[in-house]
Amino acid sequence: MTQRINALAQSPELFKKFVEFSMQIKKSGTIEASILHLIDIRASQMNGCGFCLDMHVKEAKIDGERELRVHHVAVWRESPLFSPRERAALAWTEALTRLPGHGVPDEAYEQVRAELSEKEISDLSFAIMAINAWNRLNVGFRTTPGSADKAYGLDRAKLD
Repeated sequence: MTQRINALAQSPELFKKFVEFSMQIKKSGTIEASILHLIDIRASQMNGCGFCLDMHVKEAKIDGERELRVHHVAVWRESPLFSPRERAALAWTEALTRLPGHGVPDEAYEQVRAELSEKEISDLSFAIMAINAWNRLNVGFRTTPGSADKAYGLDRAKLD
């Protein structure tokens, strides 16, 4: 698979602003880094984004996430490895990533509302929005998984 377009090279100002937006979500500290990793991995799995999945698995490992939990993200409903708060975030991620024709189910909202504050739900939703946008950019342009490892320091994950 060959990369179609390099978004950074073609739209450097937009790329920079979107990176700033994504970094602001992480800097806010409202949502734990471990949950942000889980939602980035899950949305990337759902969207078939190899570049983002590769990147976020490596980031999670660098930040100390347990390998088995990373493997279980795809089956989080059946896995005993996730807290109720993490499950709520993953359910909300799935609901916002694949918007049903009839809207987000009340059950998904009630689950996330039981575990997170309104501010946390809002910030989580922006994080989900961001990863979905990154997924669409990288899937559309066929960005090669691992191609930015050195630039982003992901080679430290030692997952080559």
